[in-house]
Amino acid sequence: MELTRRQLLKLSGLGLGGVLYAACTFDLKENNVESPTLIPEDLVNGIDTWYATLCRECGAAEGLIVRVMEGRAKKVEGNPAYPLNAGKHGARCEAGLQALYHPDRLAGPIKRGENARGNGKFEAATWTEGLDAFTGALKQQQSNAASVVIVTGSLRGPSANLVQQFTAGYGARHMVFESVEQTVLGEAIKRVYGDVPLPHFDIANAQYILSFGADFLGSWLNPVAYGRQYGEFRQGANRKRGVLVQVEPRFSTTAASADEWVPVNPGTEGLLALSIAYVIANERLGDANGLTALGGTAALQAYAPGVVATATGASVEKIQRIAHEFAVAKPGLALGGGSAAAHTNGVFNLSAIYALNTLVGNTGKAGGVIMNPRAPAGVEAVAQAAPMAQWQKLVDDMNSGRVQALIVRGADPLYGLPAKLGFEAALAKVPLVVSFSGLMDDTAMFADWVLPEHTGFEDWGADVPLPGPGYQVVGVQQPVVREFFESQRTNDRGTRGFNDVLLTVAEGVGGKIAQAVPWKTNRDLVMDSARKLFALNRGSLKETDFNAFWIKLLANGGWWDQNAKASAPAASAFKLPAQAQNPEFQTSADTPLFLMPFESSLGDGRAAHLPWMQAAPDPVTTATWRTWVEINLGLAREKGIEEGDVVRVTSQFGEIEVLAVPHPAIPRNVVAVPMGGGHRNYGRYAQDRGANVNAILGPATDKDTGAFAWAATKVRIEKIGRRIQLPKMEGTVPLPEQLEHQQAILFTKPKS
Repeated sequence: MELTRRQLLKLSGLGLGGVLYAACTFDLKENNVESPTLIPEDLVNGIDTWYATLCRECGAAEGLIVRVMEGRAKKVEGNPAYPLNAGKHGARCEAGLQALYHPDRLAGPIKRGENARGNGKFEAATWTEGLDAFTGALKQQQSNAASVVIVTGSLRGPSANLVQQFTAGYGARHMVFESVEQTVLGEAIKRVYGDVPLPHFDIANAQYILSFGADFLGSWLNPVAYGRQYGEFRQGANRKRGVLVQVEPRFSTTAASADEWVPVNPGTEGLLALSIAYVIANERLGDANGLTALGGTAALQAYAPGVVATATGASVEKIQRIAHEFAVAKPGLALGGGSAAAHTNGVFNLSAIYALNTLVGNTGKAGGVIMNPRAPAGVEAVAQAAPMAQWQKLVDDMNSGRVQALIVRGADPLYGLPAKLGFEAALAKVPLVVSFSGLMDDTAMFADWVLPEHTGFEDWGADVPLPGPGYQVVGVQQPVVREFFESQRTNDRGTRGFNDVLLTVAEGVGGKIAQAVPWKTNRDLVMDSARKLFALNRGSLKETDFNAFWIKLLANGGWWDQNAKASAPAASAFKLPAQAQNPEFQTSADTPLFLMPFESSLGDGRAAHLPWMQAAPDPVTTATWRTWVEINLGLAREKGIEEGDVVRVTSQFGEIEVLAVPHPAIPRNVVAVPMGGGHRNYGRYAQDRGANVNAILGPATDKDTGAFAWAATKVRIEKIGRRIQLPKMEGTVPLPEQLEHQQAILFTKPKS
């Protein structure tokens, strides 16, 4: 039977498209016809099709359904069946459509000419040429496999399995790059609760939330899922409204939504948490077993409110009041992350914060900290981010010639690493650099080969949410449209999936690496994980036939088992440190201000190429399209700084120019700059727009993990004599007394 394209799309909507996509071809001129009377009948049918998949624009990987009409993705919605986000979705998911149809996407492989890296021109190439160069380099370095380094973004599930088995089979190094890594959070969870995955924080059922630095409504971990829970926390049925207290130096989105914002001196969040713990323990307001696990009241004596009040910036009365409220409200939930983790004492801070949950006995209970189970066998892999200490070692190895090939996918370390680290200069000394970026980001500009990969809407995949909702969940990603550059395949160009390329290269290299990754395609890899889920014969999908299971798996967007939960951890073995760890800052005599970088609409910079995200107003300042610095209103007046003044923010490592935003809700000793701006490349919407705050950060690290302490740099700020109007979403109409040469006309009630 001959299939029309309309029938094909209907079949693919049932999950059969993965088989048929590669087999279907059509006349290329049909793509160029714009007149409705000339478009083939099987293309225009007026009927939309919805596909379940995953968002790949950030690490949360929300479940989505995508509306496809006439072969084009038109609209994105949250998947109501997916447990993590339950029908909600974020702005970056919506902007995934712009990533798919971005005008600056590479239509095929390119290779560097003879010019120097970073400023040379590239020329078009074919996949055959690119794969030959990639495969040839791996063959050449087989006797020195450790000289090959693969750098990726965050990986979970089958993709993490593939890359780990690929690098192990070959002998290469794999490093995961995240500008805002969760290494400190993972270590603190391990110390307090044991070797477990990141837990589920049951915000929806809590009665009192004490959050330290975790902007969970703005950017921390999964703000969409937390935002949904927050709605239930605020207006849950049959119980009173929950109370939220946000503790952090900057007035964040979560602080703006809180009942109370407690500004503290940067890096002292752990001291404040232990002082709260002391009050709870001293007045016997907590759980006796929890107090015993922490070492008793004597272990907390050094953190009495009178001892730490000055250091933290919180008064004795405030510490005592919050301690009483937190202990009495049942259940109370303490969260820690974000800026609280981004100091040289990050593990100390977060360990102290999460110990509060042990003290009030809310671990493993509704409204508290609920342990997540590990994912089912075969899809459980998670590739952890490499801490800053490992990146420093990589730079040293690159400079000394111990790295012969660097493969970069889903990451832009040249942009995201502190400039002081010297990654750019070291990159020039690597003989072969291959980038899989779909746009020319800053690292890709220094590559020898750029082999563009599919977007998330064009490729297969699976994900294990981290953290999960308290039970086992596996999300599945399927192509929702045909490859945007499919017409280029006749010229051996277009885009390809990164996993498919790895499998092709492994087959070309042969030997142990080919044996380590036995799959033929990325779809086979995903289906292999699906077969393992099918064999469990439990959870949300149960079928006697795998094909039926596979179709339902794609239609639902994943698999989950609400009965597959983790048991509560054994009694905490966490012991308080013998003495407090104070934060250390990279500063000089003329840099008195704490610099607080933060994630806004652009995230850590990965969303800067999307105009919808550039135009998304920051929830606190409503600023768009630019990089700004939030400065205390009183300090700004002293320095004669007004909104829109171009100011120079200088650390001992460099300087950036940004727009000033005097702000009444930021301490005098703190300034805050959003991440994500200042790309030298990365498409027309990101290039040369704003400033890169990473350029002035020092490479300080957490003492326990070596993770990047991105909040440990101090700066100074000064006007430079220029002004630019800051694009904002709020009104800019002056007050009547500010109008010049105009008469304010006020409403006058007419006489009766």
